[in-house]
Amino acid sequence: MKMIGQLPAALEVCGRLYPIRSDYRAALIIFQAYSDPELTNKEKAMACIECLYKEPIPAAHLTEALKAAIWYLDGGDMETRDMHVQVLDWEQDEKMIFSAVNKVAGHEVRTDDHMHWWTFLGYLSEIGEGLLAEIMHIRWKRGRGKQLDKSEREFYRENSNIIRIKQRLSAEQQAENDYVDSLFD
Repeated sequence: MKMIGQLPAALEVCGRLYPIRSDYRAALIIFQAYSDPELTNKEKAMACIECLYKEPIPAAHLTEALKAAIWYLDGGDMETRDMHVQVLDWEQDEKMIFSAVNKVAGHEVRTDDHMHWWTFLGYLSEIGEGLLAEIMHIRWKRGRGKQLDKSEREFYRENSNIIRIKQRLSAEQQAENDYVDSLFD
């Protein structure tokens, strides 16, 4: 049984505990893999498992290992997860994320030798008012089809370049777009 307030250093997969890389940087590498348009879903899942777990996972247990990894990456709470609205892009929003987290933490977290992923998520959840919070709020409202109020619409017009999440294209998709664009030059 897990004690209240303890941060997981291992995840249970099919009755066995597997040690994990709990530093927030491992989670960010996983998210970077998941946003890579060059990787297949299977490659993304394997990148997650290989990056998070310190020991190899038997092939028969990969599905359970991935479920445990997703639970962990969600901060241990998949119940409140909203799969339909993306409010953060870890790469695009990197500067704003670290600025907000550093403010809450009271120091530059990137200089820490280790910070547990859940600690990082805790800081992120407490960012309060600021640029990142405003952007996340507008993304959430737009993703839910909710009406922006007057000040939010003005903020969106002035900052749409940082609010809109940019689509990443695979090399093949980019080549196709470049070809189509060249037809009109």
